[in-house]
Amino acid sequence: MLCDLIIKNFAIVEQLHINFNRGFNVLTGETGAGKSIIIDAVNLLLGGRARGDVIRTGTDEATVEAVFAVGNNTLLQQRLAEMGLEDGDDLLVRRIVARSGKNRIFVNGSPVPLAQLRELTPLLVNIYGQHEHQGLQRVETHLPLLDSYAGCRDESEAYRTAFERRREIADHLHQLELAERERQQRLDMLGFQRQEIVAADLQVGEDEELERERLLLQHAGRLSEASQGGYQTLYAQSGAVCEQLSQVAASLVSLQQIDPQLGALGESLNSALYTVEDAAMQLRDYAQKVSFEPQRQQQVDDRLAQIKTLKRKYAPTVEELLSYLQQLDAELDDLRDIDGRRTELQQQLSEAEKVLHEKGRLLSHKRIAAATRLQQVVEAELADLAMAGACFEVRLLPLERPAADGLECGEFYLAANPGEAAQPLARIASGGELSRIMLALRRSIPEGDSVRTLIFDEVDAGIGGEAATAVGEKICRLGTGLQVLCVTHLPQVAAFAHHHFRVLKQEKEGRTRTGLDLLLGEDRTREMARMLGGAQVTERTLEHARELLDRSAGVA
Repeated sequence: MLCDLIIKNFAIVEQLHINFNRGFNVLTGETGAGKSIIIDAVNLLLGGRARGDVIRTGTDEATVEAVFAVGNNTLLQQRLAEMGLEDGDDLLVRRIVARSGKNRIFVNGSPVPLAQLRELTPLLVNIYGQHEHQGLQRVETHLPLLDSYAGCRDESEAYRTAFERRREIADHLHQLELAERERQQRLDMLGFQRQEIVAADLQVGEDEELERERLLLQHAGRLSEASQGGYQTLYAQSGAVCEQLSQVAASLVSLQQIDPQLGALGESLNSALYTVEDAAMQLRDYAQKVSFEPQRQQQVDDRLAQIKTLKRKYAPTVEELLSYLQQLDAELDDLRDIDGRRTELQQQLSEAEKVLHEKGRLLSHKRIAAATRLQQVVEAELADLAMAGACFEVRLLPLERPAADGLECGEFYLAANPGEAAQPLARIASGGELSRIMLALRRSIPEGDSVRTLIFDEVDAGIGGEAATAVGEKICRLGTGLQVLCVTHLPQVAAFAHHHFRVLKQEKEGRTRTGLDLLLGEDRTREMARMLGGAQVTERTLEHARELLDRSAGVA
């Protein structure tokens, strides 16, 4: 959902901060006030072309930024995580257009290229009108919309699972066939690698133990000197610490009849003597084990060098080297028994293709049945939207080979007037027609896609009267589950809005500026009256405006 939109120095907008809400948000105002400029700013934010002429006269750069709530859009959050741009439940997009040509784009504070922004924006907002991000002009969106209407999520997932299984087997078979062409060379190379690793007879943790042993061998002299010297000082030499402690302890104990306190201290020294004697014995044993073995040190160095060479060539750790050895064994088995392995994979591929086509036929059957129903429902909706003679078609064309989305491709076709041949919708519909068709589709397919913000820019083009009222009511009902923004000149449409914004063009200090107000109460009634009667607002037009608002209140 689009929560905040901030526009600075864009066309005639000096600075504008809009807080949009859930439901149906309508933007009205006199012709030229800047309503479409706001939609153009959103289009720029979504990755539209950046033109230097959008920068306000007298300034060096234009800035558009927006905050989107994305907490419920799992697909978008997944894409942001893949790009390293995730930042909680909100998404901040900022785009700067500079006269110098150094345009910049930021997503959650990180600079991103335009291509990366365009990967995200189809998951944020759809604009329906004459804009680059018109959803229906992307043919790839048509089949998912049909699938949403058909309710075939389980069939789609089952098909995609079968498709991935078939692809994995086909890739393995292809790799096997490539390996066969270079089989002997590959066998020789893998055999050499395997022999080199096997000959090393590696043990898990061996390198760490060798490193510790090498450290001891390198400092054997110091270790021997410290342990042997400690043993001599504490116990072996004349006048050693233990000998002196023994003498002091005996002297104190002999005086305990005179002063028991000295006897107790003597006993404490005897305890300390036992501890020191034990430490001295351990030092003696350690000194006897310390070895000055240049030959062993050379062996350890050579073994570590061998392991280091294998790590450099094949894997960074001993554990991974042993894992790589298992991979070598598996590939060598494949290469040595390539005919048997090929036969096995071909059988698996044949079975996978059977499963794929079975799942694909189930999916196709559901799509075909849903396409007929969707055509009828959309045409009924279009009849309420001043397109009574329009013919809407969902064409499903079989593919030569199964694709990731099914056994067919899908595209919407339209004949806007009776007697005309249906043409691809993405190429022939006007902005107003596309807006109304998308409105009809969204009404027919409540779930639609993952996009939760829709913008209608020309939905009221060429309509009025009852059709305009129908458009307003349908958008209002659409706004109960989605966020909808609509630019309109028709009071019949605006009357159904949950939130009504008025765009104003003002002149101040010789400069033209666009402002925006959220209308409530009598202010909204006066704007509705202006839309009904033009510049002159009379009691009659005010009364008519109140009637319109009262009639729509039950829906809104």
